[in-house]
Amino acid sequence: MTISPDLTNASQSPPRRQRRPWHRAVPLPLLEAGLVLTWSSGFVGARFSLDYAPAFLAVFWRCVLVTLLLTPLAWAGLRRASPKALLHNAGIGLLAMAGYLCGVVGGIALGVPAGLAALVADLLPVGVALLSVVLLGQRLPGQAWAGLAIGSCGVLLVTHGALALGHAPLWAYGLPLLGMLSLAFATLWQQRLGEGAALGPAVNLWLQCGVSALAFAVVQSVQGGQGGLSPLPTAGFALSVLWTAALSTLGGYGLYWVCLARAGHTRVASVLFLSPGVTLLWGWCMFGEPLSWAMLAGTAVSAGGIWLVLRGQHG
Repeated sequence: MTISPDLTNASQSPPRRQRRPWHRAVPLPLLEAGLVLTWSSGFVGARFSLDYAPAFLAVFWRCVLVTLLLTPLAWAGLRRASPKALLHNAGIGLLAMAGYLCGVVGGIALGVPAGLAALVADLLPVGVALLSVVLLGQRLPGQAWAGLAIGSCGVLLVTHGALALGHAPLWAYGLPLLGMLSLAFATLWQQRLGEGAALGPAVNLWLQCGVSALAFAVVQSVQGGQGGLSPLPTAGFALSVLWTAALSTLGGYGLYWVCLARAGHTRVASVLFLSPGVTLLWGWCMFGEPLSWAMLAGTAVSAGGIWLVLRGQHG
């Protein structure tokens, strides 16, 4: 019996090498730079959206749009995922997106000054560190704690000019804090699941936006308002939804989870200490808001805090 040369070559051909995911090929500092740029765009986008639509109507359509855009990319992964993995990642999405945005945006809508809400939200690295100690029993070296303290001082320097108490109900001031802690808890939950339970960036973000869209639909319906969940036929509303969907959600949240899969939660969260300074640059470019030496100095202080955190983790 003779064997065909074609069959012999086929049997001896080397296995096909799997293509490396794009986010594994990109250097981590470059991903983190993109994270800071897109994450900070969310505060500018939220301010822009409030001029054209109720806050939760805009975030509802932002989540709907991202879900629709990601469906072709996520469909195959959703079919392969186990029900347990889907439930875990849906819970993470509710905390990270719906919980965080309801706390921060809801506080602003009730009268908490935007600068104060942003300051609390920008303390995410401290929230992540504290929860990791309290809930997971992890220990951070003293150098890392010093970096977190210095980074927080930098955030305070950047935002101090926009701080005010406002006239919101007393309990409303706790909403931004709860929103920040919600994202911090989701960050630790995602890291604890590890690579084995990860569904991939597209599937994760699709699931998070899907469950968050349902949550925001409920919140918007409870709040009432003329038109319900119908999109507003204005160019401003369309632009605000496109801005926050593309930059804040696909860019910000997408890169947040991608970076978290590559590095520890303390490092990824601490990088966001630079977000207030970059947010001010967004405001200067888009709204002509003034910059000051104190803002620039605060950003430099935050950068020094991040450097200490990274040294503390590698020390």
